[in-house]
Amino acid sequence: MEKNAKIYVSGHFGLVGSALIAKLKECGYTNIITRPHSKLDLTRQDQTEKFFKEEKPEYVFHLAAKVGGIQANMAKPANFLYDNLMISSNVLHASYKYNVKKLIYLGSSCIYPRNSPQPITEDRILTGALEPTNEGYALAKIVGLKMCEYYSKQYGMNFISAMSTNVYGPNDNFANDSSHVIPSLIRKIHNAKVSGDKNISIWGTGNAMREFLYVDDLAEALIYLMNKYNKHEIINIGTGVDISIKDLVKLISDIVGFNGKIEFDTSKPEGMPRKLLDISKIKKLGWKPNTPLREGIIKTYDWYLNNYLNKR
Repeated sequence: MEKNAKIYVSGHFGLVGSALIAKLKECGYTNIITRPHSKLDLTRQDQTEKFFKEEKPEYVFHLAAKVGGIQANMAKPANFLYDNLMISSNVLHASYKYNVKKLIYLGSSCIYPRNSPQPITEDRILTGALEPTNEGYALAKIVGLKMCEYYSKQYGMNFISAMSTNVYGPNDNFANDSSHVIPSLIRKIHNAKVSGDKNISIWGTGNAMREFLYVDDLAEALIYLMNKYNKHEIINIGTGVDISIKDLVKLISDIVGFNGKIEFDTSKPEGMPRKLLDISKIKKLGWKPNTPLREGIIKTYDWYLNNYLNKR
């Protein structure tokens, strides 16, 4: 990308979008376009096409999506399916229609089959049943991946797809009913410490394994891929290292300073048993993550204390 190229970042208010914009500016990109949801509803085809027709972005980082944890996905599968289908369909078709030079579409590791061999290679997509607790979201995101592939093959578009592992960091969503693993645990454990609780209850057995990527590392990877990667095949972005939920809870408890008892509610779902990405493909391109998990959680907790709690 040229430093003055017109770059559109969808979902710029979110965890990944806000980090990406900061990283783009840090790298010297000066012509970044954004629109708040109040001004541009990407589920609406008319609004999306009007925006692309008027602004004519050259490069698109497509990050906008309806996301949430297990509880939110189970409660509203239709919303996750519909919203994500509409968002991706509208953005990708408008990018084709108005001659975007290159687009990067961000998927998620949770859309790989539930029982994928570990670590998960990119060719495992659509090779088995999905995780039931987030099937609506996964189906919609898979359609987006295939649209990138088909528009590239049929129309010669340069639409690439990146598959990210679980992301966390400053500006994350810490809301009760829609947060992901790390922000949810930070909120729960912090509240227990402040309230003087003697124990906390965590969903599942604690044995599920998860991989976590600090958001600034993901932002760097996306810019790297936009500049270096031009194949139609999916490419994974992760750390190549995972941790059990049980050990993650202990780590966050240590960082927060909670010394109470940790109980696991085995009557509750915990999602896929393991979800570790094979990142050999992106490492061969020359990219690797830089932020150790403990360091990233410390930064995230510090942001939570100094920003999220103060805004409430």
